Amino acid sequence: MTALLDATDTQMANLAGLVESLRVAEATLSSMQAARDGLLAIAGRLAIEIARQGDHPDRGDHSIRTVAAEIAAVQRASDRTVERRMAAATELVDLFPSVWAAQGEGRISAAHSRVIVDAGSHLSDADRLAYAAILVPLAETESPNRLRPLARRIAERFMPTSITSRHRKARLARRVWVTTGEDGMAALHTHAPAALVHGMFDRLSQMAHSIRAHNLRAGRDARRYGREFDADDRTVDEIRADLLADLVLTGSPVAHDSADALLAEIRAHITVTIPVTNLTTSDDEDTDGDIDTDSDDHTDSGSHTVGDAGTDTGDSVSLRRPATRSRPGNSAHAGTALRPSPAELDGVVPIDTDTARHLAGNATGWDRVFTHPLTGGALTVDRYRPSTHLRRHLRARDTRCRFPGCGIPARKSDLDHTQAASTGGGTSDTNLASLCRRHHVLKHHTPWHVEQGRHGVLVWTSPTGRTYIDTPPAQNTVTFTSAAAETAPF
Repeated sequence: MTALLDATDTQMANLAGLVESLRVAEATLSSMQAARDGLLAIAGRLAIEIARQGDHPDRGDHSIRTVAAEIAAVQRASDRTVERRMAAATELVDLFPSVWAAQGEGRISAAHSRVIVDAGSHLSDADRLAYAAILVPLAETESPNRLRPLARRIAERFMPTSITSRHRKARLARRVWVTTGEDGMAALHTHAPAALVHGMFDRLSQMAHSIRAHNLRAGRDARRYGREFDADDRTVDEIRADLLADLVLTGSPVAHDSADALLAEIRAHITVTIPVTNLTTSDDEDTDGDIDTDSDDHTDSGSHTVGDAGTDTGDSVSLRRPATRSRPGNSAHAGTALRPSPAELDGVVPIDTDTARHLAGNATGWDRVFTHPLTGGALTVDRYRPSTHLRRHLRARDTRCRFPGCGIPARKSDLDHTQAASTGGGTSDTNLASLCRRHHVLKHHTPWHVEQGRHGVLVWTSPTGRTYIDTPPAQNTVTFTSAAAETAPF
C-alpha cells in the first residue's frame, strides 16, 4: 500500500483536523435540519388549530395548503414541496420523538431518520418506541444504506399484520410517473409489485442480451466472409431502453383491451414548442450569429410552433421565418454568436433539433404562435385545423400553472377567471390564466388573492400580506434587435 505513504506528519495532522471539522459540520447540519423540522411541524399544528376553530369540513387541508404556500413563496420553493416537508416533519417529531432528538443532538443524520421513519411509520405507538430504541443505536454506527435493510427486518417483527395482507393494500398505490433529466432526457418510473417489476426488467434484459449476442455473431460472420455489415454498437442498457420504448409505444395491451380493440388504437401525444428557425437551421451548425432569410413573410413578429405531436403521420404545416436578419436569443454581448433556442417539451424540457424536426414533419397538427419581435411575448395563435382560439392562446402564453413556483404544464391545468365571471369578470385573455387544480382550489377556498395586470402578469397576495409577481414565461422563440443595438456598449 502506497497511498499517503509519503505524507508528512504535518499533512497527516491537517488531514485529521479536516476530518474532525467535517464531522462537526455534519453534526451541526443534522441539528439544523432537526430544528427546521421542528418549525415545520409547528406550522402544521398551527394550520390544524386554525381549521379546528372554524370547524372546517376539509379537516385542515386547505389551511395546511395556505400555510405551505406562504412558506414556499418566501422560500421561493414549490408549495407542494413544503407541504411534503411539513408532513414528513410532523411524522418525525410527533411519532418518533427519540429519533428526532438524536438527530437534533447530531448523533444521527437526517438520512438516518428518514430510513427509520419510512420502515416504522405503520407501527403502533408502543411498538414505535421499542422499535426506535433498537434502531437509534444502530444508526449511530451504520450508514443509511446499511441501516435500511436492518430497519425493515426489525420493523417486520413489530408489524401487527402479515406482509401478505399489507401487500394487497399496497398494490392499490401502484402508479407510473416521469421525472425530467438533462440534455433532452427523462426517466420513466413505475411503482408496482416487486415480482412484476423484477420480472419486467429480467425479460427486457434477456431480450437485450439476445439482440446483443446476435449482433456480435452477425458481425463476426460478416468479417469472416468479407461481407459488408452495418454494425449495431448499442450497449445492453441502450437496447433495454429502446425495447421498453418500442413495447410501450407500439405494443397492444392484449390482456386489458376491449373486444373491439379500442386500446390498441390509442397513440401517444406530447406537446412540443419549436422556434421556427430551428426547422431550417441545425443547432449543431456553426453560425456567425446572423441568420440570413429570404422569406416574403411579414417582419413585425417572430414565430414558433406549439404542436400536439402523436405517433401517426399527418399533415405538415408550412412555416416561414420573418424576412429580417436576426440574432437568436439576447444579443447583449455584441459580436457573440449564440445558438438558437432549442425545441422544448411541455415548455420545460429542451429536446434535440433532430427529434423536433422529425415530430414537426409527422405531427397531425400544429399551433402557430406569433410572438413580439423584441419582447418575445405571445401575440396571437392560429392553427391549420382550428380549435378554441382563446384556450390555445392562453395555454401558449402561460405554458405552466401561474401560481408562484408551480411547474404543472398549462395543458394539465384549468383556465381560471382572475375576477370571477359572477362578479363581472370577462372571459378574455386579460382575465383568464392557467392554474393547476391544486392552486385553482387554493385561490377560491383560502385567503390567497390574485389580480391580473397588463400582458398577463399576475400579482398574488398571501394571507400575511406579502405580494408575489408571476410573469408569463418567456416564449421559446427568437427576438430581433437593430444593428445599432447589437453594437451598443454595455
